[in-house]
Amino acid sequence: MSVEGIQSRVWLAQRLSAMVLAVAVTVHLGGMILAVQGGLTAAEIIQRVGGNGVAASFYGIFVLAAAVHAPIGLRTVLLEMTALNPRVADGVAGVFAVAVLVLGLRAVLGFYQLGAV
Repeated sequence: MSVEGIQSRVWLAQRLSAMVLAVAVTVHLGGMILAVQGGLTAAEIIQRVGGNGVAASFYGIFVLAAAVHAPIGLRTVLLEMTALNPRVADGVAGVFAVAVLVLGLRAVLGFYQLGAV
C-alpha cells in the first residue's frame, strides 16, 4: 500500500474514532451527572453497573476508540513539534496505544468484576 493510502486510512481511523468518542463521552458524562444529581454514591453506582455486560461493552468500545484516536494525535504532535524521526514517533505512538488499550481494558474488567463480589 502506498504512503498516501496509509495516511488516508490513518486519517479515517482518527475521524471515526472521534465520532465514537464524541458519543461515548456524552453518554458517560450525562450518566455520571444524572447519577450524582440523583444522590447515588460510588458504592451504589458500582452496585448498579458493576457486573453489567452492557456497561462493560460500552466502556470497552470507549477504550478501543481512545486507544485508536489518542496515539494518532500524539504521533502528529510529535512529528510537528519535535525533531523525532517518523519511525521513532510511530514507535512511541504504538507503545502509547498498547498502554491505553491494556490499562483501559483492565479498568473495564476490574469494574465489571466488582459487580460479582
